[in-house]
This record gives sequence, C-alpha cells and structure tokens, in this order.
Amino acid sequence: MAELDLAILNGSVVTENGDFIAADVGIRDGRICNVSGRGALPQATETLDANGMWVLPGAIDIHWHCRTPGHDVRGDFYTETRAAAAGGVTTVFEMPISNPGCATPATFANRRKKIEEQAIVDVALYGAPGTLIRNDVLGMAEMGAIAFKIFMHRAPLGRNDEFIGICLTEDDQLYEALQLTKAAGRRLVVHCESDSMLESKINALRAAGRMDLAAHMESRPPVVEAVAIARILTLAEAVGAPIHIAHVTCKHALEVVRRFQRDGLDITAETCPHYLFFTEDDYMRLGPYGKVNPPIRTAADQVALWGGIADGSLSVVTTDHSTFLVEEKERGWGDMWRSPSGAPGVQTLLPALLTEAQHGRISLKQAIDLVCVNPARIFNLPQKGRVAVGADADVCVYDPRQSFTMTLDAMVSKAREIDKLYLDRTFAGKVHATVSRGRVVFAEGQVLAERGSGRFLAAGG
Repeated sequence: MAELDLAILNGSVVTENGDFIAADVGIRDGRICNVSGRGALPQATETLDANGMWVLPGAIDIHWHCRTPGHDVRGDFYTETRAAAAGGVTTVFEMPISNPGCATPATFANRRKKIEEQAIVDVALYGAPGTLIRNDVLGMAEMGAIAFKIFMHRAPLGRNDEFIGICLTEDDQLYEALQLTKAAGRRLVVHCESDSMLESKINALRAAGRMDLAAHMESRPPVVEAVAIARILTLAEAVGAPIHIAHVTCKHALEVVRRFQRDGLDITAETCPHYLFFTEDDYMRLGPYGKVNPPIRTAADQVALWGGIADGSLSVVTTDHSTFLVEEKERGWGDMWRSPSGAPGVQTLLPALLTEAQHGRISLKQAIDLVCVNPARIFNLPQKGRVAVGADADVCVYDPRQSFTMTLDAMVSKAREIDKLYLDRTFAGKVHATVSRGRVVFAEGQVLAERGSGRFLAAGG
C-alpha cells in the first residue's frame, strides 16, 4: 500500500522566511508528513506535479462574507468557498452577518451546520457579542468561535435582522463587549466608523437631495474612521483586551493605530486589496460596483497604506469578500443610498499580492506573512499558514511563469457579475492547484471538491 495520500513533486517550496527550497511535499491523513529532497518521498496514491512552480501555504482570508442563511441567492458556503479554492485560499473566517445576526449559540450552531453541509475548504466563524449576555458570548467561544466582531455604527437601512447583536454604538456598550470577549479569551474585531458622525453627514446630504456617487465618500470622510478607532482603542487599553481593527483605509486612521501600537497595546490591523489597488477615481468610474464601506480613498491614502505594510503596522491583507445581486448594485446609479456596499475578492487575494512581490513592491516573505503566517499567528492557529511537517496540508501551487487575465468565465463566485474591480485585471502568474487538508480541491482551472467536503474550523484548530 502507498505510504502517502498525496505527493507534491518537483516544486519550489516557499519557507516562512520567504526562501525557496527544492523539495517534494508528502501528505498523509490531511497533514504534511514529509518535506524532503527531490525523489526522496515514499510512494503516494496521488501525485501533483509542481515543476517550475511555487509551493506555498494556503492563504487565510480572515474577513469574508457569504450571506447565508437569509440571502442564499447571493451566495452560500458552497459557492463562495469554491471561489476561495480557485484563488489558493484554504481557510476563510466568516463574519457574523446573517439572518439573524450570529449573536447567540443557537444561531452559531445553525451556521456551523451550514458550513458542514456546504463548504469545500475550512471555514471559521465569528460570533457577535452585541447581546452583551455573558452566556451568549462564552457559549459561542466554547463552540469554537474564532473571534468576535462588532460594528460601531447602526445597522444599514433595511438590514436590521442581519445585524442583530452586531452593532454597538455607545461607549458603555463597547466597554462591556470588550470585557466579555476578553473573558472568552478571544480577540474583538471592529468595524470602526463613528455612528453619530455618519448619521449627521448622511442626513445632511439626503436633506440636500444628494443621491450621487460622490455623496457616499462625503458621508464617510477619514475622520469618521479615525475617531472611531481612537475610541475603541482607548476602551481596549482600559480593559486590557486584545483587538483587531478591520479594513484600515486611510493615512489618518493608520496614524491612530500606530500611536496605540507604540504604547504596547495588543492591537493588530488589516487593510484590503481594494484600498491598496484602487482610488476614488476608480470608484467614480465603477459606480455602485466600487461602493464599499469604508469607501475607497485617495492616491495619497493608498501610498500611506503601503507604508503601513512596509513597517508592519498593517499585518494582514484580507478581502471583505461580499456578495450581492446585479440588480441590487444597479440601483446605485440612480440613488447611491439604495445600493449595498461590498464586492467580491477572495479569488484574487493571493494572485494580487504575489504579483506585487514579483514586481518588487513587497517581498515574497511579506506577501506570505500578510495572508498566511500572520493570520495564523494572530488567531492562534499553529497548524495553519506554513508548509512544514505537522501542519495541516493546506497548500497552493502557484505558477509564476505566465501572466493571467481575470475574465468573467474564470471567476467562480456566485457574485462574479458584480466583480468589476478585478474583471480584466492581469496578474503575474496564476493558481495552478489548491490543496485543503490533503484534498486537491482545485486544479488547472477546475473546482474538484464536493459540497460539504470542507470543515468547520474551531478556534485553536
């Protein structure tokens, strides 16, 4: 009998230091059991030829939405983990927006069941602590919640059910949520925009009859983000709670993050590809298809974010992958307020960063740190984020030798028709194959895994 389930042969394995080693990778029972010199592996049931290609850790997307249950027509755990697999992403962290919001153990259990029925790669779940009920928060932690997530502004218009237990606008509420998540031993992830400033600006713009695209940016200037970050970090410092700032978009917000990091607070922060690669000019060109919250900013802000990556202030790049229908987005051309915010992106996360590594903007080590090593470290997943003996066999085989232009046919997400940001974008290389816990889930342009073959990933692995 074969000693290995899968052997990845003839590739260049990328280490945690960003170095290449010529090695074969042996996999058994969902784990990496050998990283050996060429030709040294025992016999395997299945082989994957990686000649001329990079063998990388599977990427981890820590900010991801699939809209189920409640809006399955936009996408579910099956359709959107297929997109992840096609992009070399082997683990996603699903945010708690669902119908109802994932703020109780009962809702958490229902979402876990959906994952087990639908997903094809690993999926971790955030809980929402906004009921401020201790048993709810500790209960979800005991059930394996990877972390907790809140918004600092009220629910978007018409979406109250989806945001039950997720939105906390007042300082006393935020303080209590931090105490609860600290007691649960989990990090709190926060969408930082000031509710009072947002409401004031939105109401004034609507009263003036503004429904145009620019009104969206004007309603959410950088100070709305920066002041909210300052508030939540001041509270986290008082509580001594670990915290992660979601989707930092601008220089002003980044400077606030840096001040608290210099003081030694346990704070990590992320940004997203749409803030790194696009500016407000792209938003005005794409209209509602480029509408995200917080909004895409200026070229100067983009430069600042790359600086945050360079100095480590921003330690994760993640997608905020969001799915909607074309007709929902199209409403924004006539009335920007009626178009939802969000865009897909999980399939292009890894190619986008590896392209920048090949072009010299960041190192290969930085690219791997941002989407593999750091997410695993921050969220205490020691078996993820590396190609090493004993780690989960989550691997991306990436072919750097040829450019690849993203077409609608190549997109896998159910929401691909709203993915105008990355349509026709060219990348340096492409994902050749994706392996999740030892299963080849994507190869040569085809998703191979069956619905429900993935796993729920509990905190700690």
